[in-house]
Amino acid sequence: MSNFNDLVGEQLKTMDKLLFIQSEIERCQEIETQILELQKETELKTIQEEIRRMHEELAQIHELFQQQTEEVIRSYQEKIHQTV
Repeated sequence: MSNFNDLVGEQLKTMDKLLFIQSEIERCQEIETQILELQKETELKTIQEEIRRMHEELAQIHELFQQQTEEVIRSYQEKIHQTV
């Protein structure tokens, strides 16, 4: 019977290790999921910053285009006044 008890004892130790490793895997997978979410947030912030920067650039280009249009109109009006 002693051999049986030893075998059952070893099996219980193995079961404890198995349960411990399973719980560690689950814990690590949860951490992995959190890290992936943080990376997505970081990527989102990067994309949002790029969009904000492009909006600013677009506004600057729009302003420049507006100024160029006004300059073209003034130049055209001056040309008309000179020929009249």
